[in-house]
Amino acid sequence: PYSETRFEEIKKEVSSYIKKIGYNPAAVAFVPISGWNGDNMLEVSEKMPWFKGWAVERKEGKADGKCLIEALDAILPPSRPTDKALRLPLQDVYKIGGIGTVPVG
Repeated sequence: PYSETRFEEIKKEVSSYIKKIGYNPAAVAFVPISGWNGDNMLEVSEKMPWFKGWAVERKEGKADGKCLIEALDAILPPSRPTDKALRLPLQDVYKIGGIGTVPVG
């Protein structure tokens, strides 16, 4: 079995970092997984009987689940304003004689 105390320790540390950079830790799903063994990724693992599931609160509503795939499915895509200007990052701008300015991105 996996350690609940270690999971809670990591969760506390990551939560403080998330809060420091301006996000709400209550809106983030914390799920203990083992990618090496596939535990708690697609289905609930028996090796973590102490984990009762995750729950997030956000302005769009609440979501909950027990494994990683459910947490990924609960992520809401950001709004994409199609009526606004399209902006792309530029890497460089070349001024080519006879052709003109060529933005590269």
